[in-house]
Formats: sequence, C-alpha cells, structure tokens
Amino acid sequence: MNNPFETIEARLSSIESLILDIKNHPKKAEKEEQEEALLTVQETANFLKLSIATIYSKKSNGELPFCKPIGSKRVYFSKQALINYVMQGETLSNDEVNTIAESFINSKTGGNGKF
Repeated sequence: MNNPFETIEARLSSIESLILDIKNHPKKAEKEEQEEALLTVQETANFLKLSIATIYSKKSNGELPFCKPIGSKRVYFSKQALINYVMQGETLSNDEVNTIAESFINSKTGGNGKF
C-alpha cells in the first residue's frame, strides 16, 4: 500500500512544475490574439460583413485605415483600427445627448442655467 503523503508530494511536485511552465512560457491565447491583430482583405470583409469590392473601394477612398508592407502587393487591416472605424458612427441616445447638453450648459452658466 502506498503512503498517502508520498502520493500528495508527487502530485504537488507535478502541479508546481505545471505552474512554472505556465509562468515561464507565453500563453497561446495571447500569441493567437497578436497574430489575429492584422486581417487580410477577406477577413476584413467577413469582419465588417461587407463585400471584398466594398473593402477595396473604402480603402481607395481613404475611409479604411490599412497597412501595406514595403515591396508587397498585399494589404492588411488592423482589427482594432476597424473597430474604431465602426465606432465612429456610434449614435448617442437621447439621454446621453441631454446629459452632455446639461453638463455643457452648467459649465457655461456656473450651474444657474442662465447665460
């Protein structure tokens, strides 16, 4: 019959080894996220739910930010830049507009509502 303390010691050593491996090696998820930071034209079209022709048109018109490596014919799009592009068209709710307006009026009037 095995000594239970020896079994526990072996398992703790195994856990410690796994923790050290995790600590000393970059996470795969972080690597994948970095690799996914740049999108191809096809991936950009899928991400924005637009046609490839529309992506090229928006790129040519300067609407979409893109990267083109020197000496390459390929173009890439930053996922974060695309998210920022989409968010530029964000519309505020009436409550948000009213809050901003009230804040502006209060800052100009000293809080009394009169100019």
